[in-house]
Amino acid sequence: MSSMNLRSKLGATVFKTNGQREDEGESKVEPYVGLEFDTPEAAQEFYNTYATQTGFKIRIGQLYRSRVDGSVISRRYVCSKEGFQTTSRTGCPAFIRVQKGDSGKWVLANIKKEHNHDMDVSGDVDGGDVSGGEVQTPVTQKKAPPPPKPTATPRSGIRSADGDGSSGILDLKRLKRGEMEPESESQPLGDPFKGLEFNSANEAYKFYNNYAANLGFKVRIGQLFRSKNDGSITSRRFVCSKEGHQHPSRVGCGAFMRIQHDDSGRWVVDRLSKEHNHELDSPETTTRRKNSKSSKEELAAGLDNLDLLETNGGLSLVERDRGSGIGSRWYNVLLEYFQSRQAEDTGFFYALEVDNSRLMSVFWADGRSRFSCTQFGDVVIFDTSYRSGSYSVPFASFYGINHHRQPVLLACALISDESEDSFTWVFKTWVRAMSGRRPVSIIADQDKPIQNAISTVFPATHHRFSAWQILQKERENLGALWSIDEFKFEYEACISQTQTASEFDSAWNLLTTKYNLKDNVWLKEMYITRKSWVPLYLKSTFFAGIPVNGSTKPYFDPFLTPQVPLNEFLIRYEKAIEHHREEERKEDFSSFNSQIVLHTKDPLEEQCRRLYTITVFKVFQKELLESYTYVGIKINIEGAISRYLVQRCGNGDERNTVAFNGSNLNITCSCRMFEFEGVLCRHALKVFQIMNIREIPSRYILHRWTKNAKYGILRDVDSGGGGQDFKALMVWSLREEAHSYIDAGAASIERYKLAFEILQEGRRNLCWQN
Repeated sequence: MSSMNLRSKLGATVFKTNGQREDEGESKVEPYVGLEFDTPEAAQEFYNTYATQTGFKIRIGQLYRSRVDGSVISRRYVCSKEGFQTTSRTGCPAFIRVQKGDSGKWVLANIKKEHNHDMDVSGDVDGGDVSGGEVQTPVTQKKAPPPPKPTATPRSGIRSADGDGSSGILDLKRLKRGEMEPESESQPLGDPFKGLEFNSANEAYKFYNNYAANLGFKVRIGQLFRSKNDGSITSRRFVCSKEGHQHPSRVGCGAFMRIQHDDSGRWVVDRLSKEHNHELDSPETTTRRKNSKSSKEELAAGLDNLDLLETNGGLSLVERDRGSGIGSRWYNVLLEYFQSRQAEDTGFFYALEVDNSRLMSVFWADGRSRFSCTQFGDVVIFDTSYRSGSYSVPFASFYGINHHRQPVLLACALISDESEDSFTWVFKTWVRAMSGRRPVSIIADQDKPIQNAISTVFPATHHRFSAWQILQKERENLGALWSIDEFKFEYEACISQTQTASEFDSAWNLLTTKYNLKDNVWLKEMYITRKSWVPLYLKSTFFAGIPVNGSTKPYFDPFLTPQVPLNEFLIRYEKAIEHHREEERKEDFSSFNSQIVLHTKDPLEEQCRRLYTITVFKVFQKELLESYTYVGIKINIEGAISRYLVQRCGNGDERNTVAFNGSNLNITCSCRMFEFEGVLCRHALKVFQIMNIREIPSRYILHRWTKNAKYGILRDVDSGGGGQDFKALMVWSLREEAHSYIDAGAASIERYKLAFEILQEGRRNLCWQN
């Protein structure tokens, strides 16, 4: 299509592809594939006018983002009766989808004109169908809209956990209708300042918007923070629209206003920055932009019972339907899926938490995941990424680290709310599904409900806080100090470089005194929980080598995106699983069929190459080669135990103490690499060289890191596990082998006969042994 403006005479208006109107005669234009628009808003307006003439209303549907830069590349506009979220909806399939082309134009790529309901031929289609999370696009009418009904809307706005009108509701519907005029004469006017009070978060938001419009900038809703006790919203941030760097238009502006919920129920400005690092617009320009309706504002205007977070460069609406359970649509889809999977996989497990006929939480694990737990369930990552982003599904996953250091799925859950009871139910169900097995360590969020649930269900498990969450809270709670290089250096040295508890306490006290942080509430809490995040206290616990200051990539990334629709959820879920299991199969093949080049003649290197997977052998090989650059000096002897000081040649700063028992070949190092990672360190290997040890004791070759980790129970008894662990491992190992046997035996009638004869012979042999 040519680049000239597309003119479509619609009623008394003409639409250009840039969304502008011109007065013209009256005629009707039908949408068709290939129709071009300058902006998605122009396409929305075009479809809305077409809908008005045809006799239906529209809503904004899904948007899709580029995986490269996160920009919006496609949008859907649907009939207001699409879906089944309310009784007024009929699952209407009518829609258009526009896609951004290489030229920058938005092209109508898909269309469906057929509706499954009667049209409103009266033309009275004004007003928005805002139920279910989407918004009716405003329609320009020649007649006045009908007066509002006197009945009250049962839910509106963006609500906090307790639903109290004073506890943080941001009612964007009311904000749009009333724009930003003061709610009452009592609302503050003028410039913000610390200590300024508001009756509600709504009032604070409108005030800051008015202030911004008068000054010449725009506002975005930033982070919110919840109480660790009851989950209610305790503070909110409103930031300049140019805050951050997620988009080229953003310049990292530091201007913001934060409000805190005090004991009296009012909201008080407790933090404020007025400095902008960019030129401000004229107030007239800002007001004009504020009054214009973007698709994001319209999306926010019709959603209720949501939290509004600033993520990925825009407003993200996160469902927090606390206490209401998981919708019936999910129940029907999941139950059908679970039943079909259970018919194929006898090891498939699922459990539903039901309260007063409401589906609250769901837990499931297939047979392969349960088998994986017997091998790799010693370290568990409990991933609840949905809680910090714009995920529409409260989806959590349990995953571990396999023998190739790849993520391996252990179980999944949908969690209806973020209460301690919900997490406790999920963890208890995990124990049931995994034959009573509890992890040695678990990496999960810091929030109190999760902490309490873990301590209740996994009392002997070491809970380590998620690194990304710690970093996020450091930046928030340390404020301006975080931008001071000297403070940041001293803080990180205190956390990462201290080797003993006394060293850490000394450095911590010095830091908090020097920077006047003794009364910082967040730091007090972090000191109390130091054993869950400070490396010093974590290095003696097995974490499969997952770095303390690093985060693992979520198992389902990038297959499950934040706004994945219900009809695609299970498809993408299974694609992610198949992808990871195929990657595991590739590594299994390589480990059994490839040989890594040896760099020494040390028999320890040959021994480990024979046993370890390629990935883990490379870790060991690096430690072995490094050991040749170290020296070991015997410093004392206590009976059978000799202690060595091991340090790098020419570098006296790095020193570690190794204790070696000559009677049983036990060895420990102060660096705790074996305890944390399960592979012997360079310091221990240096002492083995000094003592001329020609073979690593089996207790230091963890079965979970070997090529045969998935096959049988070949691990050494000393490497861990009690009777219950071995019973479960035997059951799942035989079951996994049986699945492969059945698949091979059912390939043809000849193979079936052979497989059946072998099975009968094997059963007779087992019976004779009894």
